[in-house]
Amino acid sequence: MRSPPPHPYALVSSQRPPLPPFTEESALRKVQAAEDAWNSRDPERVALACTEDSEWRNRDQFLTGRAETVAFLRDKWDRELDYRLREELWAWTGDRIAVRFEYEWRTARGQWWRSYGNENWEFDANGLMRRRFASINGLAITAAERRVA
Repeated sequence: MRSPPPHPYALVSSQRPPLPPFTEESALRKVQAAEDAWNSRDPERVALACTEDSEWRNRDQFLTGRAETVAFLRDKWDRELDYRLREELWAWTGDRIAVRFEYEWRTARGQWWRSYGNENWEFDANGLMRRRFASINGLAITAAERRVA
């Protein structure tokens, strides 16, 4: 009899390069990796870049740990259809990175939105995100106004 496949969280590498302390080059790579993960719309992929006990603030929601992160992202991408994100490195130092971002998405009824904001990230020595604080504002747009493709 075969054993069941491992739980996705069991596949976590002990390191997620690039590792702190960050340089401009390594911070840019970290930001691109995060953008790629979010654009995959795969909650497990995003959560695996975080520590087991990661802390997130997203708008008015506070999350702790990978399971809450996965549940939050599943719900988000069930509501925010055709989600597409662009991130830009804003600043970095030691084990922290700040980004500005915008993403676009639509509701099931077809209303497009552009969400803007800033995120502050803190990483552990293994390059896993330990803290993420996001401040986000949304703006209703028309399909013709889209710019994040």
